[in-house]
Amino acid sequence: MIPMPLTEIASLTGGRLDAVPDPEAMVTAPAVIDSRLVQPGGLFAALPGAHVDGHDYAAQAIAAGATAVMAARPVGVPAIVVDDVTAAMGRLASAIAARLTDTTVIALTGSSGKTSTKDLLLQVLQYDAPTVATDRSFNNEIGLPLTVLRAEPTTRYLVLEMGARHAGHIAYLTRLVPPRIGLVLNVGTAHIGEFGGREAIAAAKGELVEALPSAADGGLAVLNADDDLVAAMHTRTQAVISTFGRAPHADIRATDIDHDHGRVRFTLTTPLGSALVALQVPGEHQISNALAAAAVAHGVGMAPTAIADALSNARPLSSGRLEILERSDGVVIINDAFNANVDSMAAGLRTLMAMATGRAIAVLGEMRELGDETSTAHAEVGRLAADLGIDLLVTVGATDATTLAQAAHQARADLPIETVPDRHAAYSLLHGLLKPGDTVLIKASHALHLDELATQLANDQ
Repeated sequence: MIPMPLTEIASLTGGRLDAVPDPEAMVTAPAVIDSRLVQPGGLFAALPGAHVDGHDYAAQAIAAGATAVMAARPVGVPAIVVDDVTAAMGRLASAIAARLTDTTVIALTGSSGKTSTKDLLLQVLQYDAPTVATDRSFNNEIGLPLTVLRAEPTTRYLVLEMGARHAGHIAYLTRLVPPRIGLVLNVGTAHIGEFGGREAIAAAKGELVEALPSAADGGLAVLNADDDLVAAMHTRTQAVISTFGRAPHADIRATDIDHDHGRVRFTLTTPLGSALVALQVPGEHQISNALAAAAVAHGVGMAPTAIADALSNARPLSSGRLEILERSDGVVIINDAFNANVDSMAAGLRTLMAMATGRAIAVLGEMRELGDETSTAHAEVGRLAADLGIDLLVTVGATDATTLAQAAHQARADLPIETVPDRHAAYSLLHGLLKPGDTVLIKASHALHLDELATQLANDQ
């Protein structure tokens, strides 16, 4: 974080100092919302949560070395008291971003693949210059300020993942920190129950390109040429357009694609030349993510060979997203349990089949926030799992899990299927069932906490 005295932070956020012995005391370390992550000289933002209230941990944060707490009420320790902590953090982030005059702000959004692409983009841009990017999936009105406040004057690239549950969310985030480069990955079915349809999702995702500066002012919109709804967003911006994808007209594209046990190689083709990429991250869908990262890197001036080298050396950074956990007995667990929708379920299942050398076992939990599409979506995934030729299907959950299982059975009557109510029952089933050579995909919406099942199974050897 750019060092700043408490008096200045109070002024920028519209707050007042309370129980502060030295108003000129400096905040020199990043802001956090978890008191256990406080660094000496940091700022602790006390947010109310569903189960805990950050204000209750104010003293603990100060004891851990925080300079002050940003709070909605006095907390008995040095604090900046504001009307709304989340809004105040946003105001502080805006002020900090405005001072990063040598930093290129890059924002990305999409229905799926945001975090995986962000992780690739971070590793590619770091080849070129100091880069700060969103941690994990902290992509909302809380996570974005936390990311910005980690930036320093030497930060060349600031990569901000932006999520949306409603129309206007991305527009709000771009007002806080205006991007110069905007990347839109895809328009799928994530949160379709909240939006009501893919067209509405596209309208919300397109708020990103609408926020970009014009071509004359350096704006760049990076769009997926393989997604019609994304490609159509070129009409919503005055920025320069750059496209990526497998389509032959894409500016950044992949050719000569080859597969090797779930990992892919391809030739990265750009207007400035070509280079070979050998991805370490698993899954054919990572080609699109890699091309998206390459298109942004090309847009900031990186050479094709440098981009390809960086992509070829990139590793998964965020847990729960096609995270490969290999046991000493030869069982491979694919932990893809951070979240789920139809598109990511399909990608996970195809990755399973590409990686499996022995039995391919799919442990699939329910998908949430799909609205009227819920039953249809679960049936679609069930049929796909059967058609791809998996050896065992385990569904986790209640009604929707049953729908998935029934569709799979109808598609392939000889497919062994087990339906269990929760992760505990899934563990009891799989504990004695797995054998060397099995590859197991674990995927569901985050609410089912199947990431804990993946960890249990990975350690169960």
